[in-house]
Order: sequence, then structure tokens, then C-alpha cells
Amino acid sequence: MLVQVDDGVVDAEEALREFDALARSAGADVVATQTGRRRSPDPRTYLGSGKVDELRELMQAHGADLVLINHALSPVQERNLEHALQCRVLDRTGLILDIFAQRARSHEGKLQVELAQLRHLASRLVRGWSHLERQKGGIGLRGPGETQLELDRRMLGTRIRQLEKGLGRVRQQRDQGRKARRRRDLPAVSLVGYTNAGKSTLFNRVAESGVYVADQLFATLDTTLRRIELAGGEAAVIADTVGFIRDLPPQLVAAFRSTLEEVVEAELLVHVIDAADPGREDNAREVESVLEALGADEVPQLRVYNKIDARGLSPRIDRDDEGQPVAVWLSAASGAGMDLLLQAIAERVSGEQARGVIELGPAEGRLRARFYELGDVISERITDRGMIRLTVELPARELAKLYRHEGLDAELIPLTDANLPVGAVAH
Repeated sequence: MLVQVDDGVVDAEEALREFDALARSAGADVVATQTGRRRSPDPRTYLGSGKVDELRELMQAHGADLVLINHALSPVQERNLEHALQCRVLDRTGLILDIFAQRARSHEGKLQVELAQLRHLASRLVRGWSHLERQKGGIGLRGPGETQLELDRRMLGTRIRQLEKGLGRVRQQRDQGRKARRRRDLPAVSLVGYTNAGKSTLFNRVAESGVYVADQLFATLDTTLRRIELAGGEAAVIADTVGFIRDLPPQLVAAFRSTLEEVVEAELLVHVIDAADPGREDNAREVESVLEALGADEVPQLRVYNKIDARGLSPRIDRDDEGQPVAVWLSAASGAGMDLLLQAIAERVSGEQARGVIELGPAEGRLRARFYELGDVISERITDRGMIRLTVELPARELAKLYRHEGLDAELIPLTDANLPVGAVAH
């Protein structure tokens, strides 16, 4: 049974269509749907007593044994509904977590999903064992319920810490991989977009890879990296990331943060949009909001409108007033327009160099180390004022990243004959 309440905030019909797709992606057999309108949720059951009675009759008529509610429920609401309906009740968050648990394949993905599930379960423990609690009766009435609740909390806390520690090691490995790519001067490009927009199909087409593809929500979860050749012979690393969706559970965003750092650290985000979806602009705004929450809203973007064959459109590149590519229209399934995509990516991540002199304070040793890590320091000296004066040459995109993410605020002074180091030549 699917339940959708129109609260006037979102398009109820479109929300129900997407929720139906989520339920079927999880393997549910949808037998009936209940809809209704409420200005505000009922604090006990979210739906209200009348709708709960109606739902119970509808379930009995169709033989349903699971209720999926397209809203986030509080632990109390979830418990009260299960008691009233005598069946399992899952809210939107629980359903998405279940889909992620089914789809995780890599060790990292499984750790991330388990961490998200345990964090979600921890919020339910406060009320989940209320039938065992005996703390309110005073002396002599404290039973095993208190011990059971504390034991469960402790076990959850221990497992959560273990998972966080394991994901910390994975994060270090990803950091090392990104540093190695920087040393090879390989720009990083990340695919982002609403789930089922065609990111993995596009990734397979560009990278000649074999990532799992299916016409369902969240078909792939694990981030995959591949080296690709761009137009003009340049190379880049492209990453396929997990898709986004409306009301993506915060537990998932937090658990997948190490994976999604590929998005934050990218030189370019390729935002894949389903051109055939009537709600594509709303979906694009949802993706933008998640990127903002991740701190990736300032990373340059190239929009890709996929599935143009479904609308009978031709491949093309849209450019801004300065001639820079801002959007590519293509079909990942047929391959039409893929050459335009590689051309647009090459233009956006071109190897423009930034060369000049920059001064760092004595306390900015970390930034000094980053310049050396990138292999971009031509010379170094200490000024009379104790400042670290570096002559550097590095890709403009790397300098932008230092300003954006690593706290660099010193101005890069262009090289002149007056400030050239010995043996250097001004360009």
C-alpha cells in the first residue's frame, strides 16, 4: 500500500509517481494507493484517525502486508501506525535506506549504507523499547527493560564508531588517489544528477566501462573512476556518483560523504538532466540544493540534457556570451552528441596555467606544503618581514581550488622582470 498526503508543498501527483517508482525499485508489488489532503500532520499517526481506519479497510480488501508512506515519520507516528494497522510501516527515509541496502556492492558502499541505517535506527530506539521501560514507577519497579534499552544503545554506538573508523580509512585512500591524480595533472570530472537521469549510461559511453545500468531509481551506488581521453588529446578522470532525489535522507548524505567528496574536489561537475522528464527543472533544483549542502555549489558546472531521442531533438552545444560551453544536448543510449560532450569538457578543463609570486605568512605552512605537493614551486625565499615568498606555476583550476577549499587568500602577483627568480624567464 502506498500512502501520499497532499500538503500543498510539492506536486502531489508527481511525488506519488516518483514514490511508486521507488517502491517498485525496492521490489514491492504495489496493490493500491491511498491519497488525501492535510494542512499539517497528525502528531500521533501523521494521517489522522479517519484516514487510518480507511487505510486499514483498504489493506484488508487488497491483502496488503506492507504500508509505505511518502513522508518522514517520527518514531511515535511509525509505532502508532504499526500498532493500528498490525503490519510493517515504512516511511520515505526507511524505503530509500532499504533500496540502498539492496544495491550496495562494494565494501565501502556496504559500510556507508549500514552506517546510515544504524543512525536512523538509533533515532527510533528511544521509543522502540517503551514497552520494556519501567523507570516511571519509582523504587522497586525498574525491570530488565532499562537494561535492554541501554544495551541496545551501547551496541549501536559501538558499531557506529567501528563503521566511522572503517570509512575514515577509506577516506584516506581516496585522498591519496586524488593527490596522485593532481601530481599527474589529471583534471577530475564528476557526473551528478537526479536518480535515473542516465548518468551510468553516459559514464559507460564516455569511459567504455561496464557499470551496471537499469531503468530504475538508484540502480548504482558505488562511485566508479575511469581515465578518459578528451577532444584534443587531453586526459581526465571521470567519476560516476550516486544519484540524488527529493528529500534525500540526511543520514545517507552524511554516510556517503567520503564518496561525495569526489564531487566537492572535482574541477568540473557534469550535471546530467533527463530532457524527456516534464519535471526536469524541479529535479535539477533538488540536485543543486544537495550540492549546496555538500559545499560543492561553487564548483563549475556543465549541464548535459540526456535522452534527447525521446523528444526528437538534435545534438548541440549551448554557449554563454563569452563562448564558453554551458550545456550539451545528447543521447547517451544512442551515442548521439558524445563528441560534443568531450569537446565541451575539454574546453572547460583546458590546461590554462597560472604563474606568479605569492606570499604566505609564517603560520601558513600547510598551504606551503600544498604548493610543493602539487609540484608547482619554482623558487622560495623568506622576506625581511618573515613572509614565505613562493614563485609558482600551476593549472588555474588548481589555484581556484586552493582559494575555494583550502583557505588561501593571498593574491597571486603576475611575474615581471623585477620579481623573477634567478634563471627564470617571464612569459
